[in-house]
Amino acid sequence: MGGGGERISTAGYVGTDGRHRNISLAEEYPGHRLHLEVGERCPLVLGEATNIGLHERDVVDHLLRNTGDDRNDLFRRQPEAFRRPLVETLGRFPHGDIATQIGGDLVSVTSIISNPSQDPHSYEADAQVQLSLSKADVVIQNGGGYDSFVDSLLKGANNPKVVLLNASTISGYDQKPATGEFNEHLWYDFPTVKKVVSKLVSTFTTEEPSRAGTFAANASRFTEALGQLQATEAALRSSSAGEGVAITEPVPLYMLDAVGLVNKTPGKFSEAIEAGTDVSPVILRQTLALFSDRAVKLLAYNDQTSSPETKRVLAAAQKAGVAVVPVRETLPAGKDYLEWMTDTLASITAALK
Repeated sequence: MGGGGERISTAGYVGTDGRHRNISLAEEYPGHRLHLEVGERCPLVLGEATNIGLHERDVVDHLLRNTGDDRNDLFRRQPEAFRRPLVETLGRFPHGDIATQIGGDLVSVTSIISNPSQDPHSYEADAQVQLSLSKADVVIQNGGGYDSFVDSLLKGANNPKVVLLNASTISGYDQKPATGEFNEHLWYDFPTVKKVVSKLVSTFTTEEPSRAGTFAANASRFTEALGQLQATEAALRSSSAGEGVAITEPVPLYMLDAVGLVNKTPGKFSEAIEAGTDVSPVILRQTLALFSDRAVKLLAYNDQTSSPETKRVLAAAQKAGVAVVPVRETLPAGKDYLEWMTDTLASITAALK
C-alpha cells in the first residue's frame, strides 16, 4: 500500500470504456483515512481504511455502484495482486491459517475471532460478523455444531454466490455416530486437513484460474509438511501404543488416537467439562484416581478453558508427576498451524519418554 494514510475525498480509476473517472468517497466514508494504491495504468483506491475495517472490494463496489462498470472487468484491468478471493473463517481458527498458506498473497483472510484466548464455544457473533459474511467469496466453517452461528448469519447475509466449505462435511466422518459423539476438533486430524487443503485448492482455482499453479505448489509444500507430522505420529505409535492418557476435553483425541494412546478419562467427565456443566463427585473421584494410581502417562489439558474440576485434575496430575500437555482450539499467538501442531507433537513425545 502507498504510505502515509493520507486523507482523500476523491478516487480515480479507468472504466471499462477507457475513460478516467473520479468518484467521491467523502459522502460514504467521511473523515476516514485511506491508503492510495497505484495500478498499472490508473490509480485505484483499495480498502485498508484505518478505522472502519474496510476491505478493498468495498471501495471498488462503491465505485461501481456509482458508475455501472462490471466489477470483474474492472479487476481484470488491475495487476494480479489486486485480485484476491476473500475468505472468512472463525478467526484465530486453524482453517484460516491453512487458507492463507494455500492462497498466499492472493487470498485475504478475515478473522471473525481475533483474540487467541477466546473460547469459540462461548463466542457470540454480532452484526459486524454478518456484514463480513455478506462480502465474502469463500467461508470456511468447521461444522459439526462447533460454529453453527455461521449458518444462521449466512441466511441473512444476502450473499448467494458465497462458497461455503464445511470441514466436518469434507472429512467424510459420520457426524451422528451410533455410539459416542462426533468430535468436531478436526484440525487435530491430519487426514481431514489434507482433504480441506484439496478443497481449498479447487475453490481458489475456480476463483483465480490463472493462478492454479501457485495454489497447487503451495498445497504441495503444505501437505509435505503434514506428511512429516504424520510420520512423527507413526513413530510414536510404534513406541507408545497402548499407553493411557487423560483429557479435560476431547479436543486432541484425533491426534492421541493416531499415536495409539488410550483415553482412560471417564466419558462423563470430559462431556460435562465441554458442556460447561457440573461433574458428579463420583466421576470426579474416578478421574482424579487416574493420577494417584499412575494409570496415565500424560494429561492433555485445554488451557483455554478452566473450571474448579479441571483445576483439581491439573493439580492432581502435577502432584503425581504426570506430564501435562497443553492443548487449545485456536492458534497460539505468533504461531502458524504447522508450527503449532509440531510443538504439540513435541510435547507429547517428551511426555511419553
